Amino acid sequence: MPTSVANAKLMETEPEEGSRDRKQQSFAREIKNFSPLSDDIIPKSQTGKLTVAKSHQANNSEVILLVDDTPNNLQVLFSYLEEQGFKVLLAEDGESALQIAQSQAPDLILLDVLMPEIDGFETCRQLKAQSSTKDIPVIFLTALSETVNKVQGFKLGGVDYITKPIEQEEVLARIQTHLTLQKMRRTLAAQNQELQQALNFEALVRRITNKIRDSLDESYILRTAAQELGEVLHLSSCQIELYDSEQITATIAYEHSITLPQCQGESRKVSDFPELYRQLLQKIPIQLVEKIPQFDPQGIQVTRLACPIFDDRGIIGNLWGLRPPGEVFTELEIKLMQQMASQCAIAIRQARLYAASNQQIEELAKLNQLKDDFLKTISHELRAPMSSIQLAAQTMETLLVNKADPKNSPTFKRVLKIFHESCQRQKQLLDDLLTLCYVDAKAKTIAPELVDLHLWIPELTQLFFRRTQNQQQELILELSKEKLEILVDPLILERIIRELLNNACKYTPADGKITIQTTADPQAISLCITNTGVEIPPEEQELIFNQFYRIPNNDPWQYGGTGLGLTLVKKLAQILEASIDVESGNQRTIFCIRFPKQINCS
Repeated sequence: MPTSVANAKLMETEPEEGSRDRKQQSFAREIKNFSPLSDDIIPKSQTGKLTVAKSHQANNSEVILLVDDTPNNLQVLFSYLEEQGFKVLLAEDGESALQIAQSQAPDLILLDVLMPEIDGFETCRQLKAQSSTKDIPVIFLTALSETVNKVQGFKLGGVDYITKPIEQEEVLARIQTHLTLQKMRRTLAAQNQELQQALNFEALVRRITNKIRDSLDESYILRTAAQELGEVLHLSSCQIELYDSEQITATIAYEHSITLPQCQGESRKVSDFPELYRQLLQKIPIQLVEKIPQFDPQGIQVTRLACPIFDDRGIIGNLWGLRPPGEVFTELEIKLMQQMASQCAIAIRQARLYAASNQQIEELAKLNQLKDDFLKTISHELRAPMSSIQLAAQTMETLLVNKADPKNSPTFKRVLKIFHESCQRQKQLLDDLLTLCYVDAKAKTIAPELVDLHLWIPELTQLFFRRTQNQQQELILELSKEKLEILVDPLILERIIRELLNNACKYTPADGKITIQTTADPQAISLCITNTGVEIPPEEQELIFNQFYRIPNNDPWQYGGTGLGLTLVKKLAQILEASIDVESGNQRTIFCIRFPKQINCS
């Protein structure tokens, strides 16, 4: 064996302090001075007892530690085992063998029994006492002339004995046998570990499923799933992102992070990462081991696993697991993430259905309350004019009996006015109720006519000019210079404008202004009514058109309304294929009716 090879192997096994290095170098010099054969080793040409396939030489990658205090034995076995493709480490005593086994973790140890200081049995005992070396197979080497207690060697953990003089092919056969057994043990241990992990994961899935299935709170479901999964899989971060209804953006709804910066609440546009989200939207998991530009704002390199959260109704989002780079997810871990994503989909869907049903219950409760309020209001509204009519009739009857000329009495004229106003109020209330009925039933027949707004609006507002003057209000017309004509049912349009002007007159304080304005743009003709001195809160603006709705914190009978007026306005506008919107702020409120240009016949 060349000197360079022997020295290289010895230095590889013992990179220790000065005394040890000097001892190894001396031992190496002894090896190169020995003859190529030893009395304890029989070359292959001298025996035909064992036959070993030569193909093994090219495939071996196992590491063998050879421990013997006889340099001649080391040299011959070293050369032979290297020829068979093994990597061979050398040690001349038990202490060196223990150090090499700790640092190099060989696959098998050939250990001489009789050595100075620490013998082979004590070396084996210490090897088996260390967790890092206890599973390494140990084959004892002993001479026929030596009296050895083989039972003691087996009790200490040895797996076999080879008797000197050694037959090379016998050594190879025994090494192969015990390496094969070691591989089988490792495979079995790995399978057992994988099976135990699978059982643990199954128990975890049941535990987390029970937790999230028992809750109908979506926030709790997201928090529990992310925390439990992150802790069990030792993730740097576990994120749950949810899509919007159109699957345009994906937002991290909850994150359980241990070592990474928090990303909770951040949103990503799906279109910015088409390849990534196309696969996820097809319900296919993805494991990323490379950084995607702009996907991670912090620029941190991590391994990512994304499992889509979906059910038979569609995809909801994705479950993300993040680990340091180089730590990939196993098939079992991917399966666990997929199971958890499936359970999350079921739990999230249940929570959303529960929330939707609760919202419907709340809306029904509100509607029921509105109907109760409406019945109270309508009862008052119906009773009030009837009482006035009844009182007026009794008063006129008394005047007719007691007065010689009752028609010229101021009291008679005042009572007659009350009588007419009460009848008109009663008629208006009944008209509102009947109009609401036929609008809902769509039983109204539309009779469209071409209406010139510049001529029609001034005529309609004559009565309101007198009313606003009496209430110390100002009514202003700001009509477009452009002639505006629309094809509508004039009776329905008149009903809409009268209702809006009535409201404006009711709620505009003295010295306030009411403005009627017409404008046109390429898309629509707009008719807007603005009144000053009052605002509608933003949260009320979308509710005022609801049936029976009245703005809270107001006396429900202060203005004698029923809560039906604006509901009728909106429904009548829809019949005319127009839209109505409200804007309020800076002590003014604007109602605008917009007629599409396609019905403009000018």
